[in-house]
Order: sequence, then structure tokens, then C-alpha cells
Amino acid sequence: MILRRPRWGLALVATTLAAVAVAAAPSVAKPVLRAAGHALVLSELAAPADIIVIATDSGGAGVLQAADLVHDGIARRVAVFTDPPSGEDLEFIRRGLPYDDMAARQIRQLGSLGIADVVTIPREEAGSRGEGEVLAAWSDQHAIRAIVFVAASDHSRRIRRVLDRNMKGHGARVTVQAERYSGFDPECWWQTRRGTRTAIIELEKLALDIVMHPLSL
Repeated sequence: MILRRPRWGLALVATTLAAVAVAAAPSVAKPVLRAAGHALVLSELAAPADIIVIATDSGGAGVLQAADLVHDGIARRVAVFTDPPSGEDLEFIRRGLPYDDMAARQIRQLGSLGIADVVTIPREEAGSRGEGEVLAAWSDQHAIRAIVFVAASDHSRRIRRVLDRNMKGHGARVTVQAERYSGFDPECWWQTRRGTRTAIIELEKLALDIVMHPLSL
């Protein structure tokens, strides 16, 4: 396995470069572009778990996915990360206005979908890396054995790598589910400006993660 991981990273970079090189030839480009899009997405088979955890940046799409998993009997409890204020949020707070974070919105949405058993995971650092580190400590503290982690589809594979590193040595087993209600479609991401921008940014981040951590899955 160790020998194959760096080759997978090189294959991803090669796929990205090939997608750019053949963009002018649609009949050749589409399969390569699809492969690049699917390289970002990972959705593992969900088995019964103690809790479903929603990534902050999966937004409402993550809420919908989590609600579906609850209704499918995967778990009864859902957890959301607190969303620390930053930038303009801090200025609104300074001016005496309430801070309505993503966690509060996700909890309201879950309640509207019939999910009442919701807990929050305190978080001080923004970003997927911060969530992974917090999740590892939180799962130990609450004796969590199995987690289904709902991630934004366009970086669910990168989240898998981050969680593999963060959860190493901890007791909880984590399954990653890519939410399926967002606007990112690996089959045709290049057809919209938003999809193109998202794919380019996330391919760069995934490639960087592979370079920085070549022994991750």
C-alpha cells in the first residue's frame, strides 16, 4: 500500500494537467474531466453508527444528507460543529448584533426535518483540519466508537485523508459520506463557472495534501 500511494498522487496531478491540455478536444476531454471531478469525491458505504457528524462547510446540503441517514436508521443522533466568528462577524458582535453561526442554522434545519437529537462539537479553529483534530478529542471524551462524517462532496476525498491522520490512534471508526445535494457535479463540473472554480481550487488542495502527506490513504 505504501508504494501505491505516491503513484496515486502523481496520477491525480497528471489527470489535472491532461484535462487542461485536451480541453480543446471535447471527445477526448470529457472522460478526463470527469475523472478529475470524481477524484475529488469519496462516499463510503454507511453502516450503523453512534452519531452522524456534519462538516460546517457542507451547509444545508450536509443537513439534508444527515437527515436522510437518520431516516435510514444509520444513527439517531447528529452533531454539528460550532462556527467560530471571524472577519465581519466579529465587527457585528462588537456593534451589539447577534451572531447567527452555521451551527445554529444547521440545528434549525435539522429540527425542521424532524431531527431533534442534535449536539454541538465546540471548535475554535476554522477549516477542515481544525474539525478533524477537534473530532478526535471529542470522540474520545464521549466514548464514540463509530461516526458517519458528512462532508461537502467537492472535497470529501481530501477530508478522508485529513481524518485518517487526525483519527490515527483514536478509538472511533469514521466513515465519510459525500453530501449529494450540492451544486458540484463531478460528471459536468466544467460546464459552469462555479463548478470550474471549485474543481480547480479543490484539485490544487488535494494535490498539495498528497505532496505534503504522501503516506496518507
